[in-house]
Amino acid sequence: MHTSIIFRIFAPFLETMKIIRLVLCLLAVVSSLPFYGATYRGRVVDDKGDPVVYATVYPEIMPEVGTATNMDGSFSFEANLMPDSKVIVSFIGYAKIRMNAAPLKAEGDSLVTITLHEQPIALEEMVISAKPSKQRNKRKQMASLLQAVHEQLERDFSDANARYKVVSDVRMQSDGATWGMEQLIADIVVQPHKGHEGRDSVQLKGLYCKRFFDARKRSEADSMLATEAIERMEKGSKQKFMRKAINAVDSGVIVHRTLFALGNIRYDFEKAMGDLRHWSVSNESEGETVLTHTEKTSKYLGCFQVVIQRHYILDSYTYTVLRFSEHADVKITIPFGVKLNADQLQMLNIINMNEQQISKFRLKKMRGSIDYNTLYQRQDGHLYIQEKNMLTHAFIIGSKKAEIPIVIKATQRVTSLKTQDVQPLQRSQMTRRIQREIVEIY
Repeated sequence: MHTSIIFRIFAPFLETMKIIRLVLCLLAVVSSLPFYGATYRGRVVDDKGDPVVYATVYPEIMPEVGTATNMDGSFSFEANLMPDSKVIVSFIGYAKIRMNAAPLKAEGDSLVTITLHEQPIALEEMVISAKPSKQRNKRKQMASLLQAVHEQLERDFSDANARYKVVSDVRMQSDGATWGMEQLIADIVVQPHKGHEGRDSVQLKGLYCKRFFDARKRSEADSMLATEAIERMEKGSKQKFMRKAINAVDSGVIVHRTLFALGNIRYDFEKAMGDLRHWSVSNESEGETVLTHTEKTSKYLGCFQVVIQRHYILDSYTYTVLRFSEHADVKITIPFGVKLNADQLQMLNIINMNEQQISKFRLKKMRGSIDYNTLYQRQDGHLYIQEKNMLTHAFIIGSKKAEIPIVIKATQRVTSLKTQDVQPLQRSQMTRRIQREIVEIY
């Protein structure tokens, strides 16, 4: 993960707290999608039998009618499906389930129980279990290995455009409770080497968007935004705040597009392969080799510090990448603190701060970690993205030692892939407002 990507994730806390403004966008009241057909329902639990809240459930052929599980792990959606149609059940950190729709068709009060099993690769990748071999880490051998992997990457990844249809979920948590999730159904066009500094260009066209909320927290937020908190603003700020709440043009889409663009594997590898000191090799299991690059960065007199580890999990014989993982630890210090403006302070209240705390809050520090994973699929002789996962633990710390924990979990799963005759998206397609629905989770 390049340093500029880390800035993209954490810089909003330092400047305008854009990640908190995203919460505001999640509160916008929008139009709803029509439901139709038979009712399908069930309950999703983990290996211990505990409910999995905010698990994603959708028909494979029409994800736009899908839903998320409630506080009891239950779900219900309506659709016209054939008995052998497939339904996808997924949650970050668990193996995805692809099952027939027929057993879920509602009959009486019975609920089908679906058990999700843990899949650590989808949550975080801590793969370095053996010390690197001194022999393999000699400069000449390492240079030869890196060159061989680079050549295989060039063969495995196509230079032609690819078009993906994805289901992208972004969940936000604080103090262990998920209070909201945004699910976006989108078309994504990737143009290799067309982006900044030789990176891939990622274009996103949103198709459908659903925003799921804890009903109690949504009620609290609506009450706060509609009454005293708004009235305390100056007239100009109040108008600007409400205008954004009502007419925000898909700023949340930025998060989904950026997530798909992270881990630009060929660009990052080629840029880092010249300095052999930061590379090491270990064996995770038979048939797989783990190639690791470690990078440390300190900027602005030490106010910004980041340590990044990139893990390339390779087939030991062909050097084809099987999956890719990154872990970053970030520490940020703001010498004099940043006083947040009125609408930013209100967003802190939505998370877990009381009135007295937010009135005195001045952002002084930021610390956190990011775990990011990419899984691949092979089609037409080349490798393409199959799934992306991200887990971020962040803490923003104020001058009065007020510490706010924020957890962001994101999953993007590819539902279809086109690799032939793919044209770039038009600007009008990428800026068109997306049809939305607000769904409250009880």
